[in-house]
Amino acid sequence: MSWRPRRPIYTSAPSSSRSIFDFAGKEARAGQLELELGEPGFWDDPDRAQRTAQELNRLQVEMRELASLESRSSDLLELAQMAEDDSGMAEQLSSEVTTITAELARRELDLLFQDPYSEYPALLSVHAGAGGTDAQDWAEMLLRMYLRWADGKHLKIEMIDQSEGEEAGLKSATARFEGAHAYGQLRAEKGVHRLVRISPFDAAHRRHTAFALVEVYPEIPDEVEVEIDEKDVRVDVYRSSGAGGQHVNKTSSAVRITHLPTGIVVTCQNERSQQQNRETAWRVLRSRLLDFQRAQRAEHLADLKGDQISPEWGNQIRSYVLQPYTMVKDNRTGHETGNVDAVVEEGDLDPFIEAFLRQEATGRERLE
Repeated sequence: MSWRPRRPIYTSAPSSSRSIFDFAGKEARAGQLELELGEPGFWDDPDRAQRTAQELNRLQVEMRELASLESRSSDLLELAQMAEDDSGMAEQLSSEVTTITAELARRELDLLFQDPYSEYPALLSVHAGAGGTDAQDWAEMLLRMYLRWADGKHLKIEMIDQSEGEEAGLKSATARFEGAHAYGQLRAEKGVHRLVRISPFDAAHRRHTAFALVEVYPEIPDEVEVEIDEKDVRVDVYRSSGAGGQHVNKTSSAVRITHLPTGIVVTCQNERSQQQNRETAWRVLRSRLLDFQRAQRAEHLADLKGDQISPEWGNQIRSYVLQPYTMVKDNRTGHETGNVDAVVEEGDLDPFIEAFLRQEATGRERLE
């Protein structure tokens, strides 16, 4: 698959959009989902049935939009032929070309979501790293950045766990994001984020550097098997420490699950009952374990290819500099902007996410 700019749509065959955007594959998948929804007893599992219905609805919407794009492309070909003999139609032709080109660009971006879990809900965790109070404040700033980004995307947000810092900010927090390409987009944020600024916690007003780690996992549905031996798991309960009104600190409703072989720890305290927190924590653990297994396979393949992976804490994926100049720069793609407020305060992450996905697609093409 090539990501180089294509020729203007009016010089291409109108049926090309079907192959470029895999119309046949979407049609086949939609047919399969329709058969599943019609199977006896399929709706006995409401959660699975709802996810299947949502996927079918998304595919049907995409196919309708692609069919409309194909029809408009065909009409544009005819308009282009007529415009050769009628200069008065040039403006109308130009406007339609611009509209369809923009639609193609949006559709092309959809093709970048190649990860098999791109459409799954995302579980995003932020952890304060090196930098003391500044790092905890930075963790809270990052979480707010992602919440504002998600709000602009109309994603459904659910806070799962928060651990407040001693003086300010957060030690860690986990949130769930559900909506179009939730994991497919947020996985671009996985890694260490570095902040450089004049510290508001330093009376001498010196410049400080702080780090925070962002982890992102796809939420795995129950039908995806993840083997967890109960002997490998320790479950602890304790009193919640976050928001929650009178219920907080009165009962041991918060849950901590530790997976002993991997050292993965999951906490949940945002639900009102221990049972709800336990179920949520198990859901997060399953997702983190699957992601851990995928990472192990990827590292194994990289070792076979001779690549060197250095997962050190200081290997930040992105730097946010507020002093002595303003800049946000992604170290992986080179994409940068001087408008730090737009990124950190308003959640304008789309250019960084798109740059990551396009770079990944380019690397995938070279391998193929």
